Amino acid sequence: MNENLRHALIRARLQPVDIAARLAVDPKTVNRWLRGRVPHPRHRLAVADLLQVDETDLWAEDTRRGRELSEEIKAVYSHRWAIPADTWRKFFESAEHEIGILVYSGLFLVEDAGLLRILTERAQAGVRVRILLGDPDSLHVAERGVDEGAGGDVMAARVRNALAICLPLQGAEGIEIRLHGTVLYNSIYRADDELLVNLHAYGTRASDAPVIYLKRTESDSAAAIYLDSFERIWAKAQFMNKRL
Repeated sequence: MNENLRHALIRARLQPVDIAARLAVDPKTVNRWLRGRVPHPRHRLAVADLLQVDETDLWAEDTRRGRELSEEIKAVYSHRWAIPADTWRKFFESAEHEIGILVYSGLFLVEDAGLLRILTERAQAGVRVRILLGDPDSLHVAERGVDEGAGGDVMAARVRNALAICLPLQGAEGIEIRLHGTVLYNSIYRADDELLVNLHAYGTRASDAPVIYLKRTESDSAAAIYLDSFERIWAKAQFMNKRL
């Protein structure tokens, strides 16, 4: 029996069925976790977020082994859609200095009114917020739509929808939006020194592709490579207000 998990549920006034519903898993799966089975890393992190505790408080030994493998990798999600909405919001809420978003459309984020409010509030608190959206007229945007099986016109339309939603943010102090036409090998989401990197795979929608949760630990780390990639794209991107 995982007593730490059981007591955390009691303190949070939640039942196994509540956790199952929030994580979209079978209640029997949560009961197996309570009986001692260790969840997949993405579920460990999601449960800890829901219960507002540190992951090591629930699965100390297993988490310690994972950290011995890499201090930099906090979690690996098999699919982007598997990341709970609360995790995205807490991720960006945690930023104290810098938020960065590099996507083609990012509709799953910009259609979340609560998340847009968080970005605005963090900017008002002095956090630098930079958003890179795809240029809807870019050949690479169209190619990505074809690669995903949706079609080039569909991807361009998604980007235009995202641009329309984000337009009010462009006038907010501390928020800047630019358009890029690069080949996007990964979507990158930054909150200070932590990154969620959505890996792209040919023929696979970004929502179905894996996400790696990284924390920058040293100058030549994997996280630093993605941060440098973001900066390179930002430097060559166009100002949004010059295109609209």
